[in-house]
Amino acid sequence: MTIVFTGGSRKLGKLAAPVKERIDNIIKNGFTILIGDANGADRYVQDYLASKHYRNVIVFCMEGLCRNNVGDWDTKSIEASGTGKDFNYYSTKDLQMAKEASYGFMIWDARSNGTLNNIINLLKRNKKVLVYFSPGKSFHTLRSFQDLAGLLAKCDRKELDRFEKKFGISRLLNSEQSELTFA
Repeated sequence: MTIVFTGGSRKLGKLAAPVKERIDNIIKNGFTILIGDANGADRYVQDYLASKHYRNVIVFCMEGLCRNNVGDWDTKSIEASGTGKDFNYYSTKDLQMAKEASYGFMIWDARSNGTLNNIINLLKRNKKVLVYFSPGKSFHTLRSFQDLAGLLAKCDRKELDRFEKKFGISRLLNSEQSELTFA
């Protein structure tokens, strides 16, 4: 059974037509979709799946409290250590989805820490990730951290510095090769 972890940036305003086409392909193939309950991309994907009456969806929520479950799908509750509802709290469910998925489909605005974290978690588990890179309106298939380095090279320098601080990403780019290492 193929399981797709779908997610994306909370600040995206709508789903682009090419993203909907990819979701239609997932639906056509009957794949199981794992999705979070956040506003933004998660909510827009949920809206689209509900409009298609697609039932093969599992919504991951924290501690039994789903912020969004548009299609009244099955849910999976993830327990977290700690009490603060911050990045680490919500990334607990994202990590579980990365573990359970066969591969990922991320919709990224080149700014979202959460979406980048999901990409990293999937790649660490040797899982392929299809990324819709919204600034370039383009798809990128990532199979390795080398592929991620190529995508990060398309990001704004300010964002790269922020990712370095958040994730410990060291970029070593020269004319011959791109490497990405994690602290």
